[in-house]
Order: sequence, then structure tokens, then C-alpha cells
Amino acid sequence: YVIDFGSMPEAEARRWPELFAIVEEQVRPVRAKNKQRNYRDDWWLHANRVEDAAPYLRRYGRLLAACCVSHHLSFAYVPEGTIVQNSMVVVLRHEDAAFAIVQCRAHEVWARFLGSSLGDALRYTTDCFETFPFPEGWEDDPALEAAGEAYYTFRADLMVRNDQGLTKTYNRFHDPDESAPDILRLRDLHAAMDRAVLDAYGWTDIPTGCEFLLDYEIDEEEWGRKKKPYRYRWPDEVRDEVLARLLELNAKRAEEEARAGASASKRSKKAADLPSDQGRLL
Repeated sequence: YVIDFGSMPEAEARRWPELFAIVEEQVRPVRAKNKQRNYRDDWWLHANRVEDAAPYLRRYGRLLAACCVSHHLSFAYVPEGTIVQNSMVVVLRHEDAAFAIVQCRAHEVWARFLGSSLGDALRYTTDCFETFPFPEGWEDDPALEAAGEAYYTFRADLMVRNDQGLTKTYNRFHDPDESAPDILRLRDLHAAMDRAVLDAYGWTDIPTGCEFLLDYEIDEEEWGRKKKPYRYRWPDEVRDEVLARLLELNAKRAEEEARAGASASKRSKKAADLPSDQGRLL
């Protein structure tokens, strides 16, 4: 079980004395040593909260979440009533089209370029999501919605059938010796999802074919018989082309936002310089 007082003030949280006593005994001594003031002062509250998550879940019933540190970037929906631990990043999106975009290889290329690493694992941060340039009109793209729904449903059913979580499923996905029909089907659905995302950008010239390639260079003699870090991914030239286009699109949108901001600033100054009756009409 999880004890969660939401954003209650201490006096209100104490209305549940047995629960509060557990937190006071087990959490307060640890928080008292923390350097962050809010950790110390608000010791009965969860430290890292996404305040908009609970209302979003009540409205839409689910949102996307992923591990902050993982060898495989894998998003999944969490339903209402779920309390996500602080080693996860949550995305306030519920659409299958949104899932298709963040789970596709284009987004993973962006995340591995922009994110950091912990050992051999990717460290995914909110910056990886917030800076990613989504394709225009993605919310109304039926191909994206269909591809995301097909992939997610098949993957979920696959994990249930095999009694395996995301990590084991993707370990098999990226294993060059794995040829089970369900894994082959998952690879095909991933390629179809990638195709839908690239087409949403208008990048119909970019192929989606993948190869089993090493994530990083290794010394064959030192590596010995350990399992090699293969990943079923785009060839380097395709990966680099997609990244270049994403960077270009990101820069273009940043320029547009800067121009829009400058224009809005000029309009505000003009309104301020007008007589008050004219200013009210603007």
C-alpha cells in the first residue's frame, strides 16, 4: 500500500492518525536530514509530485509513463488510481497517437542524443519530451492512432501471454537469436508505427528497415562470452538523417516562437502607448 496525503496541510493529514504515525515514524527522521527545505518542512507529503496528474487521470482515465533509467525506452499507460514512483517520468497524454510518437524510433533517437546515461542505460528526462518536435496535426492523424493502438494492444497481450514485463520483452525484441513468431510480429508492428510517424512528418523518403547493430563498440577479446549489446535499430545513416531533420525542425519552431514573442511584445507596447480608452479596445 501507499500512503498519500496529496497536498494536505499537516493538520488535515493528522485526521488519519494511524497512517500519519507511520509516516512520522519512518519518513520524518530521513527527511529531517535532507538539504532541500521542502523535503524537511513538508515531510509528510510526497516530494516529487505532478500536481496535474490526478485531475488528468480523472478526466481521461490513463496517462503515459516510462522509467527514467532503462536500457530500453518503453512507455506504458498507467490507469487512474496509480501512484507512480519517483524513478518514473510521466507524460500527460492519453492518445494512442501520442504513444506511437514517443515509442517510435525517431523519439528514441532524439532521447539518446539529448538525454544522459547511467552506465549503459539511457537516462530519460522531461527535457527529452518537452523539446521533442511533434509532427504537425498529430492529434488528428488516424494512421498514427491506429498504429499506436495496434502496437500497444499486441505488446500488452504478448506480455500477459508470456508472463514477462517490458524489460524481458524488449530484451527478446533486440536479441538477434530470437525468432519467435510473436517477437517477429512485434518488430513488424514497430516498423509500421515508425512508418506512420515518419509519414506524419512528411518524411516518406526515409526507410524503416532495421538491423541488429551494437549499441557501442566493444573489445571482442575482453568481452569474451558475455551477451553482446545488440539493438534492433536503424542503420547509422538513417538514424543520423532523422536526427538532423528533427534538430532542424526544432530550430525552426524555436525561431517561429521567438518571432511570435517579439511580435506580441511590440503589440503590448503599442497598446500601452495608446490613450487608455483606445487601449481598452485592443
